[in-house]
Amino acid sequence: MDHDTAEFAVETIGRWWAKVGSIAYPEATHLLITADSGGSNSSRSRLWPTALQGLANETGLEISVCHYPPGTSKWNKIEHRMFSRISENWRGRPLVSREVMIQLIANTTTRTGLRIQAKLDSGIYPIGIKV
Repeated sequence: MDHDTAEFAVETIGRWWAKVGSIAYPEATHLLITADSGGSNSSRSRLWPTALQGLANETGLEISVCHYPPGTSKWNKIEHRMFSRISENWRGRPLVSREVMIQLIANTTTRTGLRIQAKLDSGIYPIGIKV
């Protein structure tokens, strides 16, 4: 709701780890993140690795990031498999509130059984933080 910042991206990863990743992979000591090269997780951002280090310190995980080359976010398998399904799911429906959008996203599945978990993040993520 606020801004797409490095802190927002890391908060999202941390929330996923706490609610899904640590349960699915209880013995994990290393987390590999594949990221596009723009926005909050840009390879040029100074705040992105700093915020990730905070998450690593908090979780005890060794965190590695592999960035897709610029212009190749279409290689991101999750985006490729899920975004088109989200668009199909809310096609023709009025997006009258954030709650409606979250519910439509959260009710998206693929033919092979992949499903999305969605939650509104009402955190405040200021822009322009200097490292």
